[in-house]
Amino acid sequence: MQKSMRLPALFLLSALLSSRGMWCMAGDFCSWKGSGLSWDSRSRAVEQVHLRCTEGSLEWMSPVRALRIILEPNLINSKYTMVCIKPHSQFQGAYLYIERRRELHLLANELDGAWKVHCFGMDSAQRVALFLQASPQKDLNRRTAGFQYELLNSQSSGPIFQKFALVEDTCRPCDNEDLLMAVCTSDFVVRGSIMCVTHDWETQISQVDIAALKVHRQRNSVFQLDDRTGTWTGPIKTLLQCKVKKGDGDFLFTGSEHFGNAWLKCAPRYKDFLEIYQKARRLKSNPCDFQI
Repeated sequence: MQKSMRLPALFLLSALLSSRGMWCMAGDFCSWKGSGLSWDSRSRAVEQVHLRCTEGSLEWMSPVRALRIILEPNLINSKYTMVCIKPHSQFQGAYLYIERRRELHLLANELDGAWKVHCFGMDSAQRVALFLQASPQKDLNRRTAGFQYELLNSQSSGPIFQKFALVEDTCRPCDNEDLLMAVCTSDFVVRGSIMCVTHDWETQISQVDIAALKVHRQRNSVFQLDDRTGTWTGPIKTLLQCKVKKGDGDFLFTGSEHFGNAWLKCAPRYKDFLEIYQKARRLKSNPCDFQI
């Protein structure tokens, strides 16, 4: 399978480009879930889905023919500059393409690279067009093609954005200003200790498992409370190149959450952070109030 091709060459998609092509509009959603088994087998209509939020997902069960997805969020500001797509780990039954300059570029199929995250800048209309083309299959009931999407800005942290930021910038230690801003703006702020650090050489990702004394903030539920021990635990990811090691003592972990994972930004020792924060508060230079 070629990585890119002209649109008219792709099976079924010539109908999308023709004024005589038929469309089945599926409405506007943050997330969408549907099944090809509900489609009229006699129709040649291609269903079109508009996803209009800053994050969400799509799940297409029993894929048949083709599905066109427009990521066209209703934005009240222009801070978002890119869309990131993460195909489901059990992606099956279709090929996922992105349209760029009237060409289709393959992002994922069931044989290659379904776990990878792909990020793209949005066009001047702040939209991205994707295509899901069903692959030939006999057992429709056992196939599901889908993905998660998130809108981001070019300053987002995390190794999935290394196309847009140098590794040196991602791994750069945070200075005092960075630390103070991180507790104000991060998706998660957690005080705790490091239980262990593991490294995945295939994905080039390190995982830091945390035992938390206090979860000050989290956007999703990465850190879970163990009712039996009364301890919050959760994993934080970072680039393998950052060479994270296990350290003793309490830290204040901050960072961003993407696709259900926490990505590390700043992690000062808690006592060092307290000193920095208290000094900034005396000088009234702290960007926000933080409950110590």
